[in-house]
Amino acid sequence: MSEEIREVDEEVGETPEEAGAWLGREIKCARDHAALTQATLAVHCAVERSYVSRVESGTRFPSEQFVEACDRIFGTPGVYTRMRSRVIDMEHPGWFRRYVALEREATELCGYTNSFVAGLLQTPDYARAVFRAAHPRASESQITSRVEARMRRHKVLDRQDPPLLWAIIHEAALRTVVGDPAVMVRQLEHLLLAAERPHITVQVLPFEAGAPAAGLPFILLTHDEVGRILYSETTGQGYVNDSPTVVTQWGAIFDRLRMAAESEPRSLRLMHSIMKEHVR
Repeated sequence: MSEEIREVDEEVGETPEEAGAWLGREIKCARDHAALTQATLAVHCAVERSYVSRVESGTRFPSEQFVEACDRIFGTPGVYTRMRSRVIDMEHPGWFRRYVALEREATELCGYTNSFVAGLLQTPDYARAVFRAAHPRASESQITSRVEARMRRHKVLDRQDPPLLWAIIHEAALRTVVGDPAVMVRQLEHLLLAAERPHITVQVLPFEAGAPAAGLPFILLTHDEVGRILYSETTGQGYVNDSPTVVTQWGAIFDRLRMAAESEPRSLRLMHSIMKEHVR
């Protein structure tokens, strides 16, 4: 079993749905080896049989409690728990994994977005609409896997020592109807609630501010061990850049965006106003 864990990198694949499917197949193999039915495993794990079926088919990512129960039932101390942790590391595209690993231990995240709400602040319905627009041929299970992977990233904001998150969102991203108006209302409600948390600051860059200092979204991430890095994306690819010159340059750009954006109180009032417009 430990040899299988070492081979995860080759077997999992590049997408979240492939990662979940790989783990589901491994759990099914262990269940078959133990001569257990899905119904019997479900009883031992205190879940519905349909839950076991969805995990094994790769349409549902298993919870930590479920894999811990599997380890106990299969007599594999910590194996499936470690597999799950490893798969979480692998569930994002290869070019995004280094950033996600740094994000989990970041002390500060400063980001600007101009088309969509930042991933760490998205609701499941909003994320689903974003993924569906980008992947029109994907199955529902594939979209669900991507959404669940994104939601798991949110745990960084709930840890005991969460990073300081400073999000600047262009007004255009808040007015663009992603999904439908109801999705937008829930998304804006979520932003307003998030902004009440002491470690989260949300500012809106209004249309009236004119041309923004940056034409593309980016994130400046601070990590105790690697210092400050820049994360940015181009079509189909993301990049982590730790060049001091580049990081300093984009730090100055973020400062200009922050100065051009509305203050926190005014940003909250603007978000509330836009939310009411979506209601109408």
